[in-house]
Amino acid sequence: MNKLFLIPVLIGIAVVILTSFMYLNQTSDPQSQSIYDSGFTYYDIEKIQDTLAEQNIFVSVPTPITDHTISQYCAFFDNGLPQTVEYCTTTAVLDFEGVALGNINIGGNTQSPVMAVANLETATLESNQDEVILIFETLIETLVCDCWEDEESTDYESISAWLEAAQTFYSNSDGRNIKSKIDNLGDSKIFLEITSKENSVLQTLIILK
Repeated sequence: MNKLFLIPVLIGIAVVILTSFMYLNQTSDPQSQSIYDSGFTYYDIEKIQDTLAEQNIFVSVPTPITDHTISQYCAFFDNGLPQTVEYCTTTAVLDFEGVALGNINIGGNTQSPVMAVANLETATLESNQDEVILIFETLIETLVCDCWEDEESTDYESISAWLEAAQTFYSNSDGRNIKSKIDNLGDSKIFLEITSKENSVLQTLIILK
């Protein structure tokens, strides 16, 4: 099973890192009942909190968002068109010094989510790099599966190796916005986006059922 998509600038059969920022494209219907009934739940944020707390990273109690600002937290794109969800929760993420790194948002309907987004913004790509990788790795292993080594890909031996490769590609591309996609890992779609801001770098991990 190929879990990553390739473009020529990266060697291997599985990874795609685009040289320009693109909207994510989900082919499955996020509103289908089967998607809501499968995969991760809202309660999984507790597992994420516990795992990250062991590494001195604090994740706050989820706050529900049901007003018009929901699109700022749990919007995603389907076939190039923006999609919103009925229900969304957000949590703040702080490093061991209490400095805000960003947030983790999970959304779907009131019973079950269909997507999760982690937005982490740091002064530079190197700032809090270990924490960023740890948070993204924890989300994938908790919400998707701890099954990277079971997939048939020889390009990257671990989730952290994939994340580091994307970060290196961003650095070598003079800070151009990039996107990397993992497909068919635990029947989920995973996107990593690295975006240049005026005085910071935004790294976003998106998980879709």
